[in-house]
Amino acid sequence: MPRDSLAEISDDALLVLYANGDPMAARVLTGRLLPMVLGYATRLTGDRAEAEDVAQEAMIRLWRIAPDWRQGEAKVTSWLYRVVTNLCTDRLRARRRRAADALDDVAEPASDAPGVEAEMIAADRMAALQSALDSLPERQRQAVVLRHIEGLANPEIAAIMEIGVEAVESLTARGKRALAAALAGRREELGYDETA
Repeated sequence: MPRDSLAEISDDALLVLYANGDPMAARVLTGRLLPMVLGYATRLTGDRAEAEDVAQEAMIRLWRIAPDWRQGEAKVTSWLYRVVTNLCTDRLRARRRRAADALDDVAEPASDAPGVEAEMIAADRMAALQSALDSLPERQRQAVVLRHIEGLANPEIAAIMEIGVEAVESLTARGKRALAAALAGRREELGYDETA
């Protein structure tokens, strides 16, 4: 099927087309979903290389379940968020075990390559946000990223995290308060004036 005609088809339908042997459906679906998966994995792990591995594994799992996908039962994106959440959780636990065994797991210093001032400020802000996200408990981080960075609604987050909507609301509220506390006092350092 031509690529243009696939652009309007739902993720569910594209996955079924791929399962039925349409390679173009896989290309369109990958173009749609991979940036979302990679962004979410990066936010959860805090490590781009690790996030790329997670994204690749999540997409491989999607292609494997394609023949058994039952259209209309679940959203492809919800299923992928759940898989990425589980993969990141596993990797973070393994990372903690390794860190407990060895002190060699120190992050490399940020690049101090010269650039435009605005880009540097944006990079500092993103690093501060990522650092603050990393300080959150795992479930709070997942809820905050899904809600405020990925833009998902609470019912969808509840399905992904396999908890109730009220629990999602509680996790995001506590996560936001913890982020605010972690970033408090850094406004000037991050290029925000007190009137902004």
